Amino acid sequence: MHKNKGEGFKLKLGRYWKYLLLGLALLFSLSLVRNIFRILAASKRIDEAKGRVEKLKDENEDLKRRLAEAQSETYIETQLRDKLGLSKDEEIIVVLPDAETLRQIAPAPAEEEEELPDPTWKKWLKLFL
Repeated sequence: MHKNKGEGFKLKLGRYWKYLLLGLALLFSLSLVRNIFRILAASKRIDEAKGRVEKLKDENEDLKRRLAEAQSETYIETQLRDKLGLSKDEEIIVVLPDAETLRQIAPAPAEEEEELPDPTWKKWLKLFL
């Protein structure tokens, strides 16, 4: 009897061995597919991050250029002239009134009537009459 129990266990194990292998293969396959999707999602996040880095690099370069421009002599001089009304020594500043005031004090343009020359047939008619 002792022998029968061992043989019965082996038979049951032999029957279920295929199902056990199939189940393990299915678990490994599912794990593999899930890991592939995780890798694809991580790759997408990396690409998005690279895009943000490039955008930030461009923005940084633009800000550096604008900072260099703002620190230049020409920019500072322009701001002093435009915003504060300052000038260099020996310069004459001419301040013009606003556009509305200029329109009021400017002389009205003389309106000229455009007169077309007489056609040739009229000239001949005047000549003979």
